[in-house]
Amino acid sequence: MASVERTAYPRFKRTITSRELHQAFTPGTAEVMWARGKARSAEHLLALVVLLKSYQKLGYFPDLDEVPQLVVEHVRGLLELGDEVEPGHDSTRTAARQRDFVRERLGVVYDRERARKVASAAIYEAVQTKDNPADLINVALEQLVKARLELPGYTTLDEMAAAIRTEVNEEFFARIVSRMDEVEQARLLGLLRVPAGARSRFDELKRPAKSPTVSHLREHLKFLDGLELLGRTVTWLEGVPPGKVGHFAGQAQVLDAAEMSKVGAVKRLALLASLLHSAKVRARDDLVTMLCKRMGAVTKKAKEDLEKIRERHRAESERLIAVLGEVLEAAKDAVGFDGESVTLPTTARGRNKVHKECGEAVLARLERAGGLAKLSEDHELVSAHHGDNYAPLLWRHFKSHRKVLLDLTEVLQIVATSTDDTVLQAVEFCQAMRHRTGEWVPITYTATDENGTAETKTVSTDFAAQMWKRILFDKRRPGLINRRHLEVCTLFSLTHELRTGDVAVIGSESYANLHDQLLSWEACQPLVAEYCEEAGLPASAGAFTAALKAKLTAVAARVDAGYPDNADLTIDKDTGKIVLSPRKGKDRKSSAQDLEREILRRLPEWSLLDVLARTAYWLQWWRHFGPASGSDPKIRDKLARYVLTVFCYGRNAGPAQVARHMRQKVSVHELSLAGNQHITTDKLNMASADVIDMFIQLDLAHVWGDVSKAGVDGSQIDTWENNLLAETSIRYGGYGGIAYRHISDTYIALFSHFIPCGVWEAVYLFEGLLKNESEVTVDIVHEDTQGQSLPVFGLAHMLGIELLPRIRNWKDLVFYRPSSTVKYQHIDPLFGAPDKDVIDWKLIENHWIDLMRVVLSIREGRLSSAALLRRLGNESRRNRIYQAYRELGRVMRTIVLLRFLSEPELRESIQSMTNKVEAFHKFSNWLRFAGEEMRDNDPDDQEKLIKFNELLANCLIFHTAVDITKVVNDLIDEGRDIDPADLATITLYITSKIRRFGVWHLDMEPPEGQAMGRLRMAA
Repeated sequence: MASVERTAYPRFKRTITSRELHQAFTPGTAEVMWARGKARSAEHLLALVVLLKSYQKLGYFPDLDEVPQLVVEHVRGLLELGDEVEPGHDSTRTAARQRDFVRERLGVVYDRERARKVASAAIYEAVQTKDNPADLINVALEQLVKARLELPGYTTLDEMAAAIRTEVNEEFFARIVSRMDEVEQARLLGLLRVPAGARSRFDELKRPAKSPTVSHLREHLKFLDGLELLGRTVTWLEGVPPGKVGHFAGQAQVLDAAEMSKVGAVKRLALLASLLHSAKVRARDDLVTMLCKRMGAVTKKAKEDLEKIRERHRAESERLIAVLGEVLEAAKDAVGFDGESVTLPTTARGRNKVHKECGEAVLARLERAGGLAKLSEDHELVSAHHGDNYAPLLWRHFKSHRKVLLDLTEVLQIVATSTDDTVLQAVEFCQAMRHRTGEWVPITYTATDENGTAETKTVSTDFAAQMWKRILFDKRRPGLINRRHLEVCTLFSLTHELRTGDVAVIGSESYANLHDQLLSWEACQPLVAEYCEEAGLPASAGAFTAALKAKLTAVAARVDAGYPDNADLTIDKDTGKIVLSPRKGKDRKSSAQDLEREILRRLPEWSLLDVLARTAYWLQWWRHFGPASGSDPKIRDKLARYVLTVFCYGRNAGPAQVARHMRQKVSVHELSLAGNQHITTDKLNMASADVIDMFIQLDLAHVWGDVSKAGVDGSQIDTWENNLLAETSIRYGGYGGIAYRHISDTYIALFSHFIPCGVWEAVYLFEGLLKNESEVTVDIVHEDTQGQSLPVFGLAHMLGIELLPRIRNWKDLVFYRPSSTVKYQHIDPLFGAPDKDVIDWKLIENHWIDLMRVVLSIREGRLSSAALLRRLGNESRRNRIYQAYRELGRVMRTIVLLRFLSEPELRESIQSMTNKVEAFHKFSNWLRFAGEEMRDNDPDDQEKLIKFNELLANCLIFHTAVDITKVVNDLIDEGRDIDPADLATITLYITSKIRRFGVWHLDMEPPEGQAMGRLRMAA
């Protein structure tokens, strides 16, 4: 059974804010007139209106004694009834008649049989891809509301979901196991055997990848090979939706070998098969990531070598330049150069004499400098490494990786995603030549096709950049190619194409074929009109392109016309120099400072554990936690256990530390079981969403900022080293990963990720917004400088999001013209060259279908925005999706740049949001007081720790907002006049009134009163 708290089944909340009371339970004038015409007494009138508003909120009729007194008092006051009037019916017949009145007014139907059919059909369809009972009940609720049916009781839906889920899952389990032979079944069950003094192989399936060293790469290849030998998971799981496979694997992931052995035989095998399949997919992803990181490390070392060589040769370069200067002086003297021109004799004899003297003088200077042979040798040595050509230096660092990286390309099934497979042909060539020892090998080789037929091929290097071609071939060795440099070049190019999606890995998730994940255009067409209306986009290629062109043209014209009045922007017409003068920040008013001091003086002091317990009682955020199976938790005192678990991990502490300080009131096992088996990142997202949704109901939240605006940025957190995620951060310093957070303009955290330091942060920009479980819809995003990439701007526009990042080095960015013929009176120097820096409107129009396929695939869950941007973050030679989003991004970024230069309010808003995000980073770090370093090597657990910390921070933010509301209301009651603008300057990240240390005592007594959020000054 799934508890009602974990579902969306409507019910009265324990805490009802004034905003919710006003929005949900205030009857309109027409409703009051209608009710007065139906009721015969004040009691009946109050009962009828309470039932009407309750049904509108819940979708069913509660008993009148279940309606919160706060709601009754609110409705009674609006109806201007006396305090003595209570809602009631004098008979069951009256109650039934009032329910019929409400149904008739709202156009809903009470039909038990039809409701069961609608719910059953919805659950049957949903259970094919979903598994959590709460999710199934939520789907049924959605369909019942659409059908305008009165909701059946919760128990009815719960029992129905449980029965259908069991039936469908047992069919899946039986189908999976029926495809295994006895040997395969025995092999899987053997994973659960625990050798004396060792871990089971079942535990090995769950192990995360280690740091990307050569030895760990070799070890992980062996690990994947072992997984492949365990069974044909693709065959076993054929026809089972990926979502179900993921959920079955998730159930197995949180159990140990002993617990798995207690699961039913058929289900046990199916869960093992799902976990094995997920382990294979993850291993392939990890191997490709390791390949990319190793090649990145090789490249970094080669570049460092190049810099050292340049440093060593700098003196030699200066000497050669000095020799050149002497040669020039000798030549000038010989020909009588006067500083402007050379005057030679008119006769041939005279000219020959001058030439001879010049040649002798030049040769003499060269001889004094060491002679032609020595100078030629020195020149060749220095010129070999001029420019940025580090390619010749890669081999010395690659050769120790060679065998394992070539082994990797043999193990993984890598395919081209277009007709251009030249890189894969080069991989095939390298495999064919891998046992050759000579440095130079023939460019032809023999390959065997699928039918076993031998075929002679010639390797192509069309994919290679020019810096490679200079060292791959030698004119003195026709028909030969440098094997060593080709191997490095091929692996170098392969990693680039894996990142761009030009090649894909079969059986991978992160490096799968992007085009296979997209919806077909036929599937997209029925969705286009609705989506375009929702996102505010024109619904055809022509209209879409025309609207973009008109917008860019209009913004550019407006900025040009407003230039004379723009005191901050200066463009020198003669030199083209552009200066944007910064504005002085506004000083904070003394009244705001006085208000802050008074609020801080009056705020009560709380222990952090008390804050968590109080918000858990008010908001019930812990309701989402429970076993992976979806059943209700079978642990004592659930609320207290989950509060302590969030307190433990949100502070970055371990269960042993918290158990020790709680003086035996909770055990290490109880905390670790709740943290590892009952709480996942998805459940933490939903818990945090509960806090966010209640926070935005507070009046104060709307004083502090705009709920539709958010800022995004990362903060480096130290971790242990032996994992695939951790690496040195050039941007932040330190070693570890990045806590990448989406922070609302109202201070509360909307979403958090934990990502590698070396990754392009903007990859996760939209993922947090799309996965946000709260009711907050973000329309404006302020990102750090990493958000100024062209594909990111393009995708933001398609998602209906206004991306306004902090612009760094804006003078180095190209402003694209709407046409090659347009010229501006004042701001023309801002724009690029009219012959090349012009928007290709035809490209956008021609690829509108590609733009729509991508964004609709993201919306329908077929493709993650992070997976897309990982591909689009690297320039592709042939990816038309990249080209389309880059061109669209050129339009949107130019518009934002023009606004950035012409709107000081925009620049101030960006800076203000950036400051809030950075302040949240400091606030969350303050809460992680149990240790700065993240003591875990599993990336999944690392992400979970970040989300525990986010939930803890949000609970404290909500609690502080409630306390400030009370203090401000008290000040108003005392006659103090408070300016909302002053209140808006007070941060919510207040730590001075929170006790982190001392004796920890968990007080689970319900807090007195409600967490009221009504601000009397707002009325």
